[in-house]
Amino acid sequence: MSKRVKSTAPVHDVPADLRGALATSPAARAAWEDITPLARNEWICWIESAKKAETRGRRIERTLEELIGGKRRPCCWAGCIHR
Repeated sequence: MSKRVKSTAPVHDVPADLRGALATSPAARAAWEDITPLARNEWICWIESAKKAETRGRRIERTLEELIGGKRRPCCWAGCIHR
């Protein structure tokens, strides 16, 4: 029998704009609920690392598209600094 090791990384709060966007897309919401907390943290950190509001908006839209498309983590990004 194997033991599951719990991550000690903090679980980030879902920002209101991302939460609202996920609420408009049942497919993206289902994919979001299917990924791990660490993967969710990476999407959240990637979105929150945007310096401009326009970039943040594009990243939220891209998050929905990529979740629906089956991606589980943001592509071409170093990852959540909170690991």
